[in-house]
Amino acid sequence: MAAKPKLWYFHGRGRMESIRWLLAAAGVEFEEEFLETREQYEKLQKDGRLLFGQVPLVEIDGMELTQTRAILSYLAAKYNLHGKDLKETVRIDMYADGTLDLMLMVALAAFKHPEEKEESLALAVKKAKTRYFPVFEKILKDHGEDFLVGNKFSWADIQLLEVILTMEELDASVLSDFPLLKEFKTRISNIPTIKKFLQPGSQRKPPPDSHYVEVVRNILQF
Repeated sequence: MAAKPKLWYFHGRGRMESIRWLLAAAGVEFEEEFLETREQYEKLQKDGRLLFGQVPLVEIDGMELTQTRAILSYLAAKYNLHGKDLKETVRIDMYADGTLDLMLMVALAAFKHPEEKEESLALAVKKAKTRYFPVFEKILKDHGEDFLVGNKFSWADIQLLEVILTMEELDASVLSDFPLLKEFKTRISNIPTIKKFLQPGSQRKPPPDSHYVEVVRNILQF
């Protein structure tokens, strides 16, 4: 029996959360090793396990993978969450990359001073409403299918649901002008593996709090 994937990261969302989402949606059980001290991080670096000196780190299939988007792309291909051909795959990657850009804005906001943090989060919500969600609403309207690409559940659908739920934490009415995205949210949330991940007690992480920010700052020393 193959070993479960092992995820090395802080005990919070950050860049690892989208990886957790993808594994959970694929129905893959995984283990986590949480970085809580500077010494743990330095040991990973000293042992040459962090290619560019950064986490996330994922151990899977006898490999040690770093760089978030590369990890996500590998997992999407491995668990049949990519397209049936190159044209579908590049559209999935394009849509997923867009949502990852928005998620990064939210993740980085946690480390800013309170006033700047609120401004950054407000800007993220504004961009979701004016730049990102209109695009996905139009995609769903134009092809009239349940999923974003090829009428098949993919990495892009997982990423979009994650960003929708994250934005709703910041503004509960963020989908008020997007009826098709509301339907999409309900539909994708009810996929059994995702429904399970959304239940209390899963490996889904809460929004970053002051303790998470302090731990990350101490480990990365910034």
